[in-house]
Amino acid sequence: MLSLPIDIQPKDAVKEIKEINDKITKGLEFLSNLKDEDVDIGTAPKETVYTEDKLKLYHYLPTQDDLLGTPLLIVYALVNRYLVADLQEDRSLVRNLVNEGLDTYLIEWGDPAPADKYLTVDDYVNGYVDNCVDFLRERHGVDKINVLGICQGGTLATCYAALHPDKVANLVLTVTPIDFHPGWDKQNPEVGLLFNWGKGVDVELMVDAYGNVPADVLNFTFLLVKPFALNFGKYHDMLDILDNEKAMMNFLRMEKWLFDGPDAAGEAYREFVRDFMRDNQLVKNEKMIGDRLVDLGNLTMPILNCYATADHLVPPHCSKILGEKAGTDDYTEMAIPSGHIGIYVGGKSQKMLAPGVAKWLRERA
Repeated sequence: MLSLPIDIQPKDAVKEIKEINDKITKGLEFLSNLKDEDVDIGTAPKETVYTEDKLKLYHYLPTQDDLLGTPLLIVYALVNRYLVADLQEDRSLVRNLVNEGLDTYLIEWGDPAPADKYLTVDDYVNGYVDNCVDFLRERHGVDKINVLGICQGGTLATCYAALHPDKVANLVLTVTPIDFHPGWDKQNPEVGLLFNWGKGVDVELMVDAYGNVPADVLNFTFLLVKPFALNFGKYHDMLDILDNEKAMMNFLRMEKWLFDGPDAAGEAYREFVRDFMRDNQLVKNEKMIGDRLVDLGNLTMPILNCYATADHLVPPHCSKILGEKAGTDDYTEMAIPSGHIGIYVGGKSQKMLAPGVAKWLRERA
């Protein structure tokens, strides 16, 4: 006779089923009355101070009187939107930076049009980023500004600082890939998987077929790195919070950010996958942008390198290698106990990342 390892009483099963049904009913009622505009993200007060083509440069309105004299420019990635840095009021990197007294600006790249498929990394680094830096230098009457890079935007910021060290006072990087060949971890096979895939993808065919690479294709790639957790697990776990409106709103804000990314400009995407991910030219000091070599030894300004200890997309050693390559004597690392996205939206990160960045910058003011 087969016996169950757990003694389940019928009355307990009925009670649990009723609780689940009540939770689902309440959750469906909440969701059915929800409008897209109710799921608000990117709400930190800001103004647009500079535009160029699709680009907008935002200035976040100060909340403190004691502002650091040197402005901070945030360079975000090209493959998704900046809004993860301002997901909600109590989980917002930009709000935290502003509240720490940093005069904060951020580049929003916008959505590339079909004609923008010809934009290159040179156009982004020596064009758009340099123009924003020059705008801020003139606006604030300073020779150099502080630059903070986020993920792929950190790679672009690193390239910019190496090419224009005379314009960057301090460089702050967060979960930034420098070495794109992380190797293979049998115990954690998903760690660094995105970069390992990038070495074999036929990016030439992809860009030739699409022009600008669609956001859905990019997002699908990210989801496949951890397919069960990111495609099934989170929706299974959502059942536990269906009757909690605050938790559901947090969940929906993240979903809105995840599934509302921009397309990627074709030539820049082709170049990034080929030169950075496949050939690993940046860490080898072989990457040319325009007619100039990106030499990491030219990074002579102070550097704060922030990485996430549980990052499955950018393993810590892919970021930390910069300490061996940069030419600065003032190099600092900050370890945040989180994952790749959690470094911006996690509860612990709110108390560590922005305060740590602000303290480090003020010590070098």
